[in-house]
Amino acid sequence: MKKLLVTVLLAVFGALAFAAEEAAASGGLDRGLIAVGMGLAVGLAALGTGLAQARIGAAGVGAIAEDRSNFGAALIFLLLPETLVIFGFLIAIILSGRL
Repeated sequence: MKKLLVTVLLAVFGALAFAAEEAAASGGLDRGLIAVGMGLAVGLAALGTGLAQARIGAAGVGAIAEDRSNFGAALIFLLLPETLVIFGFLIAIILSGRL
């Protein structure tokens, strides 16, 4: 988990440095940072959803293996984290209006 966190932080700082460099060349820092924010909103939401679904899916399969009537509840719990990606995508769309 530490390696994943370090990788994500390095990617974020690298993207911020790249945005600052591009902004210095083009004259506007705000556009580059908005684009980085859009990418972070979708990317981190997808990463969080993937981690959540991995654990929920394993628990759901175990529950279904014990009792088949748990299928509906397991499916609903598996679909709940998908709202994170939808919210991240919505934030990216809102931010794209400011570009």
